[in-house]
Amino acid sequence: MKFGIGQPVRRREDIRFVTGTGHYLDDLKLLSQVHAAFVRSPHAHARILSVDASAAESAPGVLGVLTAKDVEGAGSIPVRSLVKNRDGSDIKQSPKALLPGDKVRFTGEAVAMVVAETVAQAKDAAELVLVEYEPMAAAASLEQVDAPPVWDDAPGNLCFDWEAGDDAATAAAFAAATKVVSVELVQNRIVPNPMETRGAIGVYDQTADRYTLYTSTQGGSMIRGPIAGAVLKIPSDKLRVVTPDVGGGFGLKASAVVEQSLVLVAAKKFGHPVKWISERMEAFLADGHSRDVKMKGELALDRDARILGLRLSSRANLGAYMTHVGPLIPTAGLRVMGGVYRVPATYANVRGYFTNTTTVTSYRGAGRPEAIYVTERLMDIAAAAFGIDRLEIRRRNLIEKHELPRKNWRGLTVDSGDFIGVLEETAKRADWAGFEARRKQSRARGLLRGIGVSYYMEASGGPPVVEPSQIHFKDDGTVEVFVATQSNGQGHETVFAQLVAERLGVPYETVIIKQGDTDHGVAGGGTVGSRSVQTAGSAIALAADAVITKGKLAAGQVLQAGGEPVEFAVEDGVGVFRVKNSKRAISMVELARTLKRERLPGFEGGLDDKAAFDSPPTFPNGCHICEVEVDPETGQVKLARYTIADDVGRVINPLIVDGQIHGGVAQGIGQAMLENVVYAEDSGQLATATFVDYVMPRAEDMPKLDISYAEIPCLTNPLGVKGAGEAGTIGSLPAIVGAISHALGVAHIDMPATSEKVWRLARTIKQ
Repeated sequence: MKFGIGQPVRRREDIRFVTGTGHYLDDLKLLSQVHAAFVRSPHAHARILSVDASAAESAPGVLGVLTAKDVEGAGSIPVRSLVKNRDGSDIKQSPKALLPGDKVRFTGEAVAMVVAETVAQAKDAAELVLVEYEPMAAAASLEQVDAPPVWDDAPGNLCFDWEAGDDAATAAAFAAATKVVSVELVQNRIVPNPMETRGAIGVYDQTADRYTLYTSTQGGSMIRGPIAGAVLKIPSDKLRVVTPDVGGGFGLKASAVVEQSLVLVAAKKFGHPVKWISERMEAFLADGHSRDVKMKGELALDRDARILGLRLSSRANLGAYMTHVGPLIPTAGLRVMGGVYRVPATYANVRGYFTNTTTVTSYRGAGRPEAIYVTERLMDIAAAAFGIDRLEIRRRNLIEKHELPRKNWRGLTVDSGDFIGVLEETAKRADWAGFEARRKQSRARGLLRGIGVSYYMEASGGPPVVEPSQIHFKDDGTVEVFVATQSNGQGHETVFAQLVAERLGVPYETVIIKQGDTDHGVAGGGTVGSRSVQTAGSAIALAADAVITKGKLAAGQVLQAGGEPVEFAVEDGVGVFRVKNSKRAISMVELARTLKRERLPGFEGGLDDKAAFDSPPTFPNGCHICEVEVDPETGQVKLARYTIADDVGRVINPLIVDGQIHGGVAQGIGQAMLENVVYAEDSGQLATATFVDYVMPRAEDMPKLDISYAEIPCLTNPLGVKGAGEAGTIGSLPAIVGAISHALGVAHIDMPATSEKVWRLARTIKQ
C-alpha cells in the first residue's frame, strides 16, 4: 500500500480508538489521586452572602473544601482584548476569578470545590456546602440586556461597540443602488458537546516546586501561559501540561478554564493529585456555548444585480464571562463576510453584550459561519428581488480567476481559486437543471421540495502564532516528529506521518508523531481554525528539507564524495543520498544510523533538525447544494440530496478530508435544524440541560454526501494546502436553510428549522 501525499490512508490512530485501547484523560489513574466535585450556583444572578463548608469538611473521606477566600491570591483567567470600540476606547472586561466571592453570574458557576478520596464522597459532600444567596434579576438573552448589569462598569451590559469597513462609501453605494434587500437572522445558541467532556488532573511536586496538569486540550502550550502567568503567577517552565488522547474539541478545549487551575491549587494544598471529570449535565451548564448572534444584513445592487455594497448590524451575546478569544469571534470572524464576491464597499457594526449565561466560546468556524450565512442568505433574497436564478446572481458577482490575487474588505489577500468553475461543477453534479422534475415527483407524494445553494469562503489559520516542528532520528530506526498542535480526532498522526514518509523516503510505519506534552520543548498555536496541516504540516515539510540539506553534507563525508555534489531523491519510496555521476549512495535511514554510531565532527546531533512556519491565512472555498423534502403534515424535513465541491488546496489524504467534511456538515445540520439552547427568561435557568431537551443530529439525519475536490494549491505555504476542518459547517448552514425556505416558498426561516417550526409555517402558507 502507498502511504504518500494524496493517498487515502486509513487513520492509524483509529486502531486503538475502536479497540478500546485509546488513552483518554479519564483513563489516567495516578498514585494516591483524590477527586474533586464542584458546588455550582442554582441562580443565574445572585449576591453571595455566605458560604458554610463546615459540614462538608467533616464528611467521610473529605480532604477539604476550597472557596473564594482560599484562592484570593490567584489571578483571573485573561481575555485577549484585540478589538476597540468605535471611539477607540478599550472594551469592558470580565475578570473570571477561580471562585467568585461577590456574586454568581450564571447558572452553574462554581462557587466551591470539594476534594475527597472518591468521586462519590466528593459529590455527597458537595451537597452539604451551604451557600446563602440574594437572588437578583437576570439578563438571560439579548432581549433582556436592560436587566441589572452583569458587571457594574458595563451599563446596559454593553461590552463593546465595534465597527469596521468604510461607512461613508457603503452609504454612498446604498444611495446609488437600484435595489436594496435586507434580512434579519438568528444565529442560534448551541452547545459544542464533544464526546469526551472536559476534565483535569492537577499534580504538584513539592521537591521540584513544579506543577503538572493533565487535561484534554487543543494544544497544551496554548493554555500553559495563561494558567502559569496570569492565574498561578509562576514562570511557564514551572508548569507542565500533558494532553492524552482527546475525544473532540471543536474550539471548546482551546481556552483555559477555572477547573484546570483549581485542581492545581488543590493538589498543592492537599498534597495529592486531584482529578475532576465533568458530567454531561455539568457540561451543559458550565462549558462554553457558541454562536448566539442577532444579525441584520443589507445588500445594495445595481440594475444588473451586481453588488454595490454590503452592510451589517449585529448584536452578539458574550455570556457572563469572555473566553480569551470572546471579543474576536463576532468581530474578527467577519473577515470573510462578502465571501469571494466582488463587494466594492462594506461596513459592519457589532455590539457585544454581557448576559447571565455561560460564556460564549469558539465552535467550529468561530465567526466565519455567521459571516457567510448572512452573505449567502442575502444573495438568495436578492435573486428573488430581481426574479433571477440563484446560481445566476452568484455567477455575476463571483470573482473571476484573472482577478486574483485580490484583497477583500478586511485587507486579506485571496491568492487562488476558480470560484465560477467550482459553482458550475457543483450545479452539474447536483443536476440543478433537473430539479423541477424532482419537485413534481415530490408533489405527487404530497411533499414539498426545495433546493438551496451556498458559496462559502473561510480564512483558515494565519498569524500571529508561529508553528514549530522537530524531527529526531532514534537508534531503533524510528523517526520522531514533535509538534505543538494537538489531534482532537482529525488524524494528525496519519497525515503528518504521510508527509514525513514521502518527503524523507523513510518507512511510514517508523514515523512517530509526538504531541501533547509541553516538556517536549515545542510551543505553538495549537489546533484551532483549520490550521494544523498548513502550519504544523508546513513546519514539518521545512524541517524535512533541513534534514535533507544536512544529510547532503553528511553524506558527502560518509561517501567520501571528494567535493562532488551529493543529490537526494526518493526512489521507490526509499530516500537515497547519491554522489552525482557515481554509484556511491546511502539511504536516509542508514545515514541516520551511521551518524548516531560514528558521531562525525559537525554532525554530533545526527540528522536531527527543526523548523518553524509562520503561515498567512489560506482561503478554502466551495459550493454546497442541498435538496430537501418537507412533509407539510408533520413538518419533518429530509435531506434528499447533498452535493459539495470543495477547494481545500492540495489534498494530503482524501479519506481524512472526506471525514472532516462529513463531520462539518453533520454539525451544520445540528445547528440548522435541531440544536438550540434555551434559558428561561424569568429566572435565567437553563431549560435545555440534557440530551432529552437538547436535540443532537443522529446518523439518520445525515444524507449521502457527493463530495468532489478542486485541488487548486494556495501560494502561501510550501504544501499548497488550505484548511478543511470547518468548511463543512460554514457551507452547510445557508445551503440547508435556503433549501427549506425554498420548499416552503418563504424568503427565510430562522435556525433551527425544527419540525414544529416548519409545520406551523407550512400550515400558515397552506391556509
